Amino acid sequence: MPDAWPIRPALLSLLFVVLRAASTLVVGQPGYTDAYYYFDVATRLARGAGLTADFVWAPLELGALPVASHRFWMPIASVLQAASIAPLGTLIGDLRAAQLVLVFVAAVLPFATYICARSLGAGERLSLVAAAIVGLGGLFAPAWVSFDGFGVAALLGMAFFVVFARAASGSALAGALAGILVGLLYLTRAETALFGLALLALALRPATRAAGLFGAALALAIGGGWLVRDVAIGTPSQYLARTAFLGRYQDFFALGDVETLGVVPLSDALGARASALVANAGTFVFAYAIVLVVPLVAGVRALWTRGQVRAWTLLAALVFGAESLIWTLHSTRGSYFHSLAAFYGFGVAIAAVGAERLLMSRGPNLAAAWSWGALLLVAAMSAGTLQQWDAAFNTAERERAASLDAIPSGAFLAIDAAAWRFISGRTVLFTPADGIAAAGCVANVPEPHATSIVLEDAHFSAYDELYRGGPRPDWLGAPIERGRIKIFPIVSSAPCAIGFGP
Repeated sequence: MPDAWPIRPALLSLLFVVLRAASTLVVGQPGYTDAYYYFDVATRLARGAGLTADFVWAPLELGALPVASHRFWMPIASVLQAASIAPLGTLIGDLRAAQLVLVFVAAVLPFATYICARSLGAGERLSLVAAAIVGLGGLFAPAWVSFDGFGVAALLGMAFFVVFARAASGSALAGALAGILVGLLYLTRAETALFGLALLALALRPATRAAGLFGAALALAIGGGWLVRDVAIGTPSQYLARTAFLGRYQDFFALGDVETLGVVPLSDALGARASALVANAGTFVFAYAIVLVVPLVAGVRALWTRGQVRAWTLLAALVFGAESLIWTLHSTRGSYFHSLAAFYGFGVAIAAVGAERLLMSRGPNLAAAWSWGALLLVAAMSAGTLQQWDAAFNTAERERAASLDAIPSGAFLAIDAAAWRFISGRTVLFTPADGIAAAGCVANVPEPHATSIVLEDAHFSAYDELYRGGPRPDWLGAPIERGRIKIFPIVSSAPCAIGFGP
């Protein structure tokens, strides 16, 4: 039974406020496209501009600025950050104001994990170990305070499985609350709409029909409301096709439609999906720090009669399959790792029960040794992933910032428009993956009219020759180099011969 007043995990969560705040010294800027996007939009939302963006990150968003935002991503991360920026941005700066609420959410995760573990029957010691593991984060250490929805998804996921246990016993109120949580999860990560299937399963059983129907109805109302908004603003239907059917990830950023770009041959499609299954399975294993995988399996077996554990297992398998087999190219570039956040905390709680069953019968010393070993391993992984984050993202941000003085005034094209919008404070349009001819079409859009194209060492393959110093069109000037970044001034109006442009 859960403790009447779990003082130890509460103190542990307070400790992790300090540790998470310390990790913001490394994760001091958004770092990657999704997070830049969420933060850029959050600053506009906090100041009354609504869910809009004053940059264009992908071809399906191209239009008069500002454009409606979150037609591909979900809104919770931006809304949460905006709610903190609005009252605190002028006092401590928008960046730290946005991150403050994320630190708070992350600090609650250990406490929530402890509650989950105790509700599953784990003893206090291993429940505290589970709480500390989630607090440390391992692969999620930078993610917990990133300008994204990782921490929110983790907290909502744990809450869902705890509440689902009550719904599975027939509580209509718990079913309704579970439905609200599914709706909020969907607004955090689109694939978590699959959690609603657990509620539909309850609706099929007479004893839990009311709980399932109430929950499914509320989840559908929240999700349906967002879909109505998408229809109202004209969200492009090709987003789904581009994530599922294209043969190359970079073609997501090409101007052509799916039919023009071509659907991947069956042999290549099968090969890509087989590779994604292997890669995503590896992500799962490392997310659970390797040593937690066997206890997790043992915990699932021991607790299989519990509805929330069956739901966790089946939903985890379903999301893994959907990410790997449908959203294949995106899944191996971070989408599946994002998805895991909603399962992570409750999975660690299940592993705590499994570890207790496996180890306690062999003596308390072995259990203590395993616990300390697991904690040290996760702590080392957490430190390592923070170092990797610093090397991968902070270095790139510094290089980009150092090149700003060489970029002509006005709007410009770059591969990561959301990041460059944050760094430069200027209007930025994407470089289309089709190549320089298509870039000329984007640059020629009247509002905003771009004055340069920025290429980094990470660029779409169609720009390889230009980046290496090969021939350039007459409308581009000689490149200005800043380290690995090359800035090409636009010296005359670019022709557009591919059926796209003003």
